[in-house]
Amino acid sequence: MSMRKGPLYTVVLAALLVLVMAVQAQAETLKPKVDNFILFTDYSGSMNMRSDAIGSTKIVHAKALLSKMNAEIPALNYQSGVYTFAPFSTLLAPVAYDKGKVLTATQAIKTDYEIYGRNTPMGMGLEDLDPVLAKMNGKTAVIILTDGDSNYGTDPVAEAKALYTKYNGRVCFHVVSYADNARGKMVVDEIRALNRCTVSADAKALGDAAVLKKFVRDVFYDVEADAAPRSMAPAGACETITFGNLNFGFDKFQIVPDMLPALEQALAVLKTSSCDKFIVEGHTDSVGGVPYNQKLSERRANSVAKWLMEKGFAGKLSIEGKGKLQPKYDNNTSEGRALNRRVEIRSN
Repeated sequence: MSMRKGPLYTVVLAALLVLVMAVQAQAETLKPKVDNFILFTDYSGSMNMRSDAIGSTKIVHAKALLSKMNAEIPALNYQSGVYTFAPFSTLLAPVAYDKGKVLTATQAIKTDYEIYGRNTPMGMGLEDLDPVLAKMNGKTAVIILTDGDSNYGTDPVAEAKALYTKYNGRVCFHVVSYADNARGKMVVDEIRALNRCTVSADAKALGDAAVLKKFVRDVFYDVEADAAPRSMAPAGACETITFGNLNFGFDKFQIVPDMLPALEQALAVLKTSSCDKFIVEGHTDSVGGVPYNQKLSERRANSVAKWLMEKGFAGKLSIEGKGKLQPKYDNNTSEGRALNRRVEIRSN
C-alpha cells in the first residue's frame, strides 16, 4: 500500500529535518581551547631563501599558509594579533578575531625583501612579544612560523622558556617548522620540548588540507561531542604520543644533569597518557661501525628506560636500538651528529 504524500507528510518531514539539523549542530558544537592567538612569522633573510622541500621561498609559502590557516580558524570570540620578527613589527594589534582583518594583516607580509645582511634575532623577537602577551587575558596560543635559524641576539630557547615561566600556563608556543639545517632544527625541537602543550607541525605537511584542519583543531578548539570519558574507549586504545629528542655526548650513554628537564617532561607525558606501553628507541651518529653503534644505541635506550622506571613510571617500556641506521639530521656536520645521538620515546 502506498502512502499519500499530503500536507501532513510535508509537515512531519519538515519537523524531522529540523530535528536532524539540530542534532547535527549539537554534534558540531565547538569549544575554544584558548582565549587569544598570535600569528608570529619569521621575517628574516633565511626565510626568503628557496626551499626545495616546499618548492618556493619559505616566506612565500608561510604567507600562503597563514591565509589557509585563517580560513580554517572558527570564529569563537578570540582576541587575535599578527606580528613578525627579524625585524619585529605589528601587522595587527590584538583585536576581536575577524577573518577579514587577519587576512589583510597577513597579506601585508612582503616577499621580495633583501636577503643579505638581514640577521635573525629570534630571541629578541620573543622578548619584544612579551609586552603584547602581558596585556592579554586568559590563555594565548602563539603560532610561530620559522626556520629556527637564529644567528643574532639572545637565545630563543631561553627566551621561550622564560615566557613559559612568567605566564605559568597562560601561553603556549606552537612551532610550524621551515627548518632546513641542523641548527634550525635544533632550535625548533628545543622550543617544542619546553612544554607539552605545544602542537608541532611541519610546513610542508600543512599543505595537506586534512593535516591543516587537524592542526587548527588541536591548537584552537575542541568538539564537545567528541569529549567522551576515557573509560569508554575501546580496550587497548590510547592516543599516539611522540616525545622529542634526548641527546647524549659522543660515545656516551649515561644520564647527565643537562638531560633531566627533558626526562622529567617525558615522565609527565607518560604518566598522564592513556597508553601504558611505550618503545624507548636509541640512536647514534655515523661515527664507528654498525655493530658497535647498535650496542651503544641499546645502552642509551636502556639508560632512559631505567631512569623512567626508577622515577615511578609503572607501564611497560620496550627497548630498541637503531644504531646509526636511522639518522634524523645531517651526519656531515657536528651539529647534525650531536642531534643524532638521541633517544626517542613513542607509544607502542
